[in-house]
Amino acid sequence: MEVNCGPEVEFDGLEKLSIYDSSEWAERGFCLVCGSHLFYRLKESQEHMMPVGLFDDQSGLLFQRQVFIDEKPGYYQYSNKTEDVTGEELFAQFAPMED
Repeated sequence: MEVNCGPEVEFDGLEKLSIYDSSEWAERGFCLVCGSHLFYRLKESQEHMMPVGLFDDQSGLLFQRQVFIDEKPGYYQYSNKTEDVTGEELFAQFAPMED
């Protein structure tokens, strides 16, 4: 689970941050010390998707959207109604348009 933190994200200790170019439109950030996944960042908009577990206070978070719903295991059942997006629909939103 992740939180869209937008483009205005700042990090302390940049010397401990490693960025992996994971696709044409996104990259992932990791801690060089412990290996923790810190974010998934869209290159064009610079929006940061950050794991929920990084936040001490999760009380204001609302689970609104599930992605890759077409790949979810049958035993995943959440009680609240969410926007459900397939992998194809998600990639269509973020992948660069090809000529």
